[in-house]
Amino acid sequence: MSTPPASTFGTVDGVALHTPPLLEGRIRDLLAGSKIVMTGVTGFIGEQMLWTVLSECPDTTTGVIVRPKGSVTAQQRVASLLKKKIFADLVAEAGSVEQLMADRVQVIPGDLPDVPELPRDTDVLVHCAGDVSFDPPIDQAFRTNVLGARSLLTRLREACSDENGDLTRIPHYVHISTAYTAGRRRGAIPEAAHIHTIDYEAETRAALAMAEHVEARSRSAEQLAVLRKEAEAEHRQAGYLTTSEDTERRRKEWVKAELVKAGTERARSLGWTDVYTFAKALGERVVADLGSEFRVSVVRPAIVESSLRFPYAGWIEGFKMADPIILAYGRGQLPEFPASPDAVIDIIPCDYVVNAIVAVCATQPAVGEPEYYHLSSGARNPLTFRGVYEQVRRYFSEHPYTSGQGSTPLATWTFPGAEPVEKLMWVADKGVKVGNRLLSFAPRGRRTRTWATALDSSRKQLDFLGKYLSLYGEYLQSELHFVDDCTLALHRSLHADDADRFGFDSADFSWDHYLQDVHIPAITDPVKRLEAARKRRNARSTTYRDLKPTEPGTVLAAFDLDGTVMATNVVETYLWARLPELSPLRRAAELARVAAQLPLYLGAERRDRGVFLRSMYRRYAGADLARLEGFVDDRLSPLILDRMSPEAIRRIREHRDAGHTTILLTGVIRPLTRPFEGLFDTIVAAELATDADGKCTGFLSGPPMVGESRSAWLAHYAQLHGIDLAKSYAYADSHVDYPMLHAVGNPVAVSPDIPLMREAKRKGWSIVEWPEMSPLPRLKMS
Repeated sequence: MSTPPASTFGTVDGVALHTPPLLEGRIRDLLAGSKIVMTGVTGFIGEQMLWTVLSECPDTTTGVIVRPKGSVTAQQRVASLLKKKIFADLVAEAGSVEQLMADRVQVIPGDLPDVPELPRDTDVLVHCAGDVSFDPPIDQAFRTNVLGARSLLTRLREACSDENGDLTRIPHYVHISTAYTAGRRRGAIPEAAHIHTIDYEAETRAALAMAEHVEARSRSAEQLAVLRKEAEAEHRQAGYLTTSEDTERRRKEWVKAELVKAGTERARSLGWTDVYTFAKALGERVVADLGSEFRVSVVRPAIVESSLRFPYAGWIEGFKMADPIILAYGRGQLPEFPASPDAVIDIIPCDYVVNAIVAVCATQPAVGEPEYYHLSSGARNPLTFRGVYEQVRRYFSEHPYTSGQGSTPLATWTFPGAEPVEKLMWVADKGVKVGNRLLSFAPRGRRTRTWATALDSSRKQLDFLGKYLSLYGEYLQSELHFVDDCTLALHRSLHADDADRFGFDSADFSWDHYLQDVHIPAITDPVKRLEAARKRRNARSTTYRDLKPTEPGTVLAAFDLDGTVMATNVVETYLWARLPELSPLRRAAELARVAAQLPLYLGAERRDRGVFLRSMYRRYAGADLARLEGFVDDRLSPLILDRMSPEAIRRIREHRDAGHTTILLTGVIRPLTRPFEGLFDTIVAAELATDADGKCTGFLSGPPMVGESRSAWLAHYAQLHGIDLAKSYAYADSHVDYPMLHAVGNPVAVSPDIPLMREAKRKGWSIVEWPEMSPLPRLKMS
């Protein structure tokens, strides 16, 4: 490996200001017989750390602190981890996952900050766990990164002390922090403790108190009224329960957003970029205070991305900081980016980070004198944002993200700065809001859904860029230079036999190779394969299943009528049924009255479907119910059946063939459902009340079956007949039918309106296009 000159930031006349403890032999020998306890092994760095120790240090045992997750125990989570591809050789050598765990991996159930007792034979404790989000709620950031470190150090002292509390041996505590604990500084950042006077105990108390304060504010009458009105504006038609559930969801989101904002503002008021780096910096101070009797090392990685070589080139778990930007550019979703072109993006491969951590574990720092190591590339192998852009543009020019991209040129970034991009985003945001407002008045149809999808895509892009501006805005203009002299000195002290396997000199690889051949393919290829698989499935999620025969009476399939099974609306069907019995003069008068009332009906339909149906059915007052039924049987049946969707008929018959109970749930009056009696096992419809002479009173004999009434009816019916709703199906086209769809395990949105389409996408429900409905704005009759 090449060993270029050390950075001059930490030297005077070429002499290092500080020499860290160096390695005095092979790492495997230095760690032989040691017990290394780790946190965070289910995370990105921790997983590879565990793999490296198990693979390269055969005489070392490990303990892993892992929290149970729901019904999954800590042992089960570790067993699942060891079944991953990178552990395959280790498992094969041990004979089984269980044997590998018995021989070398002690599972310690626990969580931060509630740390359990540590093994009394702990020699090295590596704290990899932590909240790695840049914008966690302030209380969460402090619980994990400050209280978590304090609890670990307290437990470590207990494990290394006798019954009198006196230390019987000196452990090595290795704390994984971040290079960005330096805060909003500029210039050279030394490998040393950061100087500040912040009281971490007072800040922690305030952070926890803030959580209680914001939670109380969220439950105030004023705040709840705001949230309830927002929920009602979106979900009123679906019913009160749906609205109340959405109100509570909004309350929780409001609490989280307020706590995120509180953390960000507190961090920036004290000189840090965000609450993540602020809490990490205070965590380092906790380590310095409570670790004064231990050997302590603090490792500060910069931006950790995919591995260069180990466990294989391109190994990565999830998306890291730079990856969404790379993918968005390749997809043509980022026409510009507000980074400073000459700002350094300090990327370091994951295996270099892990190699350095393992090497640090093998050192013997002086008691009470913490050692600091920067794992970064900017000091001696800098990569600027313009350099990243040129590399990414070159890659996607040679490897287009999609096969059709060749005709669409990649965006050319001019790096205009943050302000012009923010103005462009403001204009685009206004455009999306106006577009959504116009869509609310647009006729339903495939074209309208296409426009809505385009607006949703624009909104997603704006939110994505807005999040990056908010989270990473200052990192995009960074002028930090992380000194890495101690890290380089440690690398140079590697034994000759370890130099290749455990090297971590950030200047010994080229960005051209890393980005073109390793990192960009590692993040784009899996995404492209996943998207291709989704395309092969015609973008249908698993809720639209192929039907298989089941035990009759155990599964049901519920169908909405208007917009799902057939194309019509309640006004139209009223005119079909009512006008023929009127004289020509009264017929014309009735048409005129209905036309005059249409705006009122539209308004009522938008507010409450039940109110609209009741007002419409008042117009049946005086009609002869028997004559109406006869007219439907003799004259209207062919017209009604002609309006049915062929796809709906096919699907209903498939359900019947599979042994499913088919149910029509509709707010339509009973006479108009007579043509469907041979198709459905059960029909639930609106019943017109009559007087003693069989004349309609204009009222219903019970509430119309709309909104939450449908989900309640399904739940009751399923309980009476022993039907499993989790295996059942429902089909509907309107947001008012959301409760019915939500009640079953296989909901399907059929040619949905815009609100239902968006909910279906959010929930992962299938969206299918059955024959186009009427191009006119429709008043649903179901």
